[in-house]
Amino acid sequence: MRRVFKIATSLAVACLILAAPVGADAPPPPDFTPALPGYVYQFPRDFFSHDDYRIEWWYYTGNLQGEAGREFGYQLTFFRVALEGKKKIENPSKWKADQVYFAHLTVSDLADKKFYYFERINRRGLGAAGAATDRLRVWNEDWTLAGDAERHELSAVENGVGLKLVATPDKPIVQHGRDGVSQKGRETGNASHYFSSTRMTTRGEIFINGKSYKVAGTSWMDHEFSSDQLNPKLAGWDWFSIKLDAGAEIMLYQLRHKDGSVDPYSSGTLIRADGSARRLENSRFEIRALDQWTSNATGIAYPSGWSITLADPPVDLKIQPDLKNQELANLRSISSSYWEGSVSVRGSYNGSPARGKGYVELVGYGKPLASARRRGQ
Repeated sequence: MRRVFKIATSLAVACLILAAPVGADAPPPPDFTPALPGYVYQFPRDFFSHDDYRIEWWYYTGNLQGEAGREFGYQLTFFRVALEGKKKIENPSKWKADQVYFAHLTVSDLADKKFYYFERINRRGLGAAGAATDRLRVWNEDWTLAGDAERHELSAVENGVGLKLVATPDKPIVQHGRDGVSQKGRETGNASHYFSSTRMTTRGEIFINGKSYKVAGTSWMDHEFSSDQLNPKLAGWDWFSIKLDAGAEIMLYQLRHKDGSVDPYSSGTLIRADGSARRLENSRFEIRALDQWTSNATGIAYPSGWSITLADPPVDLKIQPDLKNQELANLRSISSSYWEGSVSVRGSYNGSPARGKGYVELVGYGKPLASARRRGQ
């Protein structure tokens, strides 16, 4: 995730920026709140920051059109990483680094076939970045997320590229997993608390090289928080958010082992047009890569194009990237690269032709997650 973490992400790429001290003089590890079964979501409270959990992100992606039909995709994700745990260290300094925040912004200009991406990294000190615990407000300098359960306001512009959008949910919140957790592994705490708004009417502006385009379309929001959701066998994950034109949505994440096999805790959620949701176990779906794309910037080879099938209801979809190159290359915030991009969907859903749009996130193809865990734990 991602998302996630996811990335998403996004799921636990945020761990990459942590560097735990080692040796006999090292302090005991921070005591973070684990993601355990039995968690009861409370809204709007769970839109806010959960500072006692180690990792948290607010993740938005969208597929938008300008007034002349010009198409865009976007991602805006705010990450929070706690360094201290529940027991706080007394330190009056304004530069105290008890929380670190970073953010990723992308815009896919599908007409000109260009992909733009930017990142921000800040600590809480002096108010440069933060996330409120009493309302929906997250910021990294002048990149901001604000609002409430009914209205999400996004603003992020860098070097003349970015967005100013308002997204309003069209469906009830979807809680992923079972009993309040999205399980990612066998061990206790290998899980996250994970919910989404899977279809949000979105309007506002996209900026390309300082020029404004009025846009409208749909967005997808993920909010995820956890403390130790990865298991050491994982190399990475593939995450899919699909919005079908007929009104259904599908979220899938496929956790990949270092030996190439698929982790049995891979999972997903089917959201019907009426807003009701059904959990999808790993045995209920299949994801198959159809092609491959190799980045000139990093040399990383990513899958590019997928077939997705579900058994019940019968679903057969082909997913194609709207641009081959939607890679966030060599990011300082995560010491790595990943692919996150706008996709188009065609196929069949429950016996009827289906089309749609969505986003795909590919993590761990250039650097296995195990190296991140060694640095972060």
